[in-house]
Amino acid sequence: MIRFARPVRWVHQVTAALMLVCLATAAVLYVPALAETVGRRHLIRLIHVYAGFGLPVPALLGWVSRAFRDDLRRLNRFSPADWAWLRGKDRRATVRGRGIHPVGKYNAGQKLNAAFSAGAILVMLGTGLILTYPHPWPDSVRAGATFVHDWLFFAVFVVVAGHLYYALRDRGSLGGMFLGHVSEDWAARHHPAWLDEHERPERVPEKS
Repeated sequence: MIRFARPVRWVHQVTAALMLVCLATAAVLYVPALAETVGRRHLIRLIHVYAGFGLPVPALLGWVSRAFRDDLRRLNRFSPADWAWLRGKDRRATVRGRGIHPVGKYNAGQKLNAAFSAGAILVMLGTGLILTYPHPWPDSVRAGATFVHDWLFFAVFVVVAGHLYYALRDRGSLGGMFLGHVSEDWAARHHPAWLDEHERPERVPEKS
């Protein structure tokens, strides 16, 4: 069964690639041992800047896709079932029909990750703009931008590492993102409410 349309997969994959480039180049720029090993600091900085400025582009281009907009609406809705999922001891446990956690297309963790990622990209973009073009800004603004940019890098690194850890543990989730489809058994275990929507197609929003 289809889980992600091609535009949604494209936005996710390109954004993920740009984010990994930003994190890798930031590590080289900030960690002296890596900087000495890699060298070519000016080139690394250029790659970091261009990848950072490119981060919002996939989502902006993806906005023309109805499937992408529909997924954004789903991610933006936090229901009582999501709070129950967060409080649950075994968040991966679901029972189709009765449902320990009646998870829809996205669980609460995925929604929180998406919200954090979107906010972090915007903050990184704003502070990065100040650091790239520092001359119009007073010293206090540049210092604040440096502080926020540097510490947010560590937060983003931790969140991305956690996201990759959970994604690599779930082959069904990886298949859904890279190939676009998942098995009904996987959907029944992890996203039973979303599977129910597919079995009642009249209730599913039209997708491009």
